[in-house]
Amino acid sequence: MAQDAEVPYGTLDLMVLKTLAALGPLHGYGIARRIEQVAQGALSLNQGTIYPALLRLEQKGWISSEWGMSDNNRRARFYRLTAAGRRQLSAEEKVWARTVSIVSRLLEHEP
Repeated sequence: MAQDAEVPYGTLDLMVLKTLAALGPLHGYGIARRIEQVAQGALSLNQGTIYPALLRLEQKGWISSEWGMSDNNRRARFYRLTAAGRRQLSAEEKVWARTVSIVSRLLEHEP
């Protein structure tokens, strides 16, 4: 895949929630870079993608944020998973697993 491949629709929330569950509080740039690292170059996240998603997740109560200092001593907003976010992550993981299973069966089905 190209380095600038788009994030598949409906998956960014799941990726952000899973990243925060795995690594704990991170700033937006750190979340984006970690997702890109795990994707091994299969997608690229820019500010216009990650920050609206973080705002949306915070408005839904799935993450919370607070100001802090980054590793390079700059002020940054750090995001953390809430209890509601953990419940949502669990629900989304189940839906995603079911979706992958259905699509896999369809792709393997011979006409």
